[in-house]
Amino acid sequence: MTTLAQTRRVTGATMTRQQIGAALKYIGLTALTLLWLLPIFAALITSFRTMDDIAINGFWSIPGVLTFQNFQRAWTDAQVNKYLLNSFIITIPSLFGMMFLSSMSAYALARFKFRGNLFFYFMYVAGTLLPFQILLLPVFRLTNALGLYNTYGALILIHTAFQLGFCTFVLRNFMRTVPGEILDAARVDGCGEFRIYWQIMLPLTLPALAALGTLEFTWVFNDYLWAIILVQSDSLRPVTAGLATLRGQYNTDWPVITAGALLATLPTLFVFVFLQRYFIQGLTLGSGK
Repeated sequence: MTTLAQTRRVTGATMTRQQIGAALKYIGLTALTLLWLLPIFAALITSFRTMDDIAINGFWSIPGVLTFQNFQRAWTDAQVNKYLLNSFIITIPSLFGMMFLSSMSAYALARFKFRGNLFFYFMYVAGTLLPFQILLLPVFRLTNALGLYNTYGALILIHTAFQLGFCTFVLRNFMRTVPGEILDAARVDGCGEFRIYWQIMLPLTLPALAALGTLEFTWVFNDYLWAIILVQSDSLRPVTAGLATLRGQYNTDWPVITAGALLATLPTLFVFVFLQRYFIQGLTLGSGK
């Protein structure tokens, strides 16, 4: 009896320690989540306030006045609608270009054996490890030499070229998981390589393409550095660079800028919501042979 009672006390103490540990873990995770959400909540509240209210009462004060005019002013006066259009003009061609070119190169690297296959593959991988900051001056001089500086084409080409390595790396590993018997059967039926790539491999690779499309759309749409390096005219700026020009030297209307920033996040948010299933699947793409 004594041994049984001691065992029960030890078990109860162990369960109590486990419960306390679990409670502390959830409390810590909840605190970290709230800390992460704090800037988003502050930006949302700021977008509905007036600049006078912030100047008088302080940034972290309880809002005295809430208004929707900041979003209207950001859309029209701050020309967020024009900047968003520029972002789509840059992002969509870049997305299609990098998906098409990287899928073709990935198909060649994944399904053909030739001398230099691994060399080209490692070159793509090495390109993803190259910090883009060291390319700022060479790319700037190259666009000047080609007459592309201050055009949409400069941003479209640099985004397409710079993301080819990562896209090829992911798609190549995914295409290697496709059974070769399917492609051999198509060749026996008389299909050419481009038709096999277009009508067989691409449909089988749609989950990978959708996951990559979600990532690349977000990265290109939210790009800021290349936009301020390669584009000078305000009429050509994407939304990230356009919002940066709204900050004045002596006076800045933070509610309008915050409202414009929230409007700029909506396209990427919608893309992720509609393609999140493929995005989550894409986290493990190429993890197996």
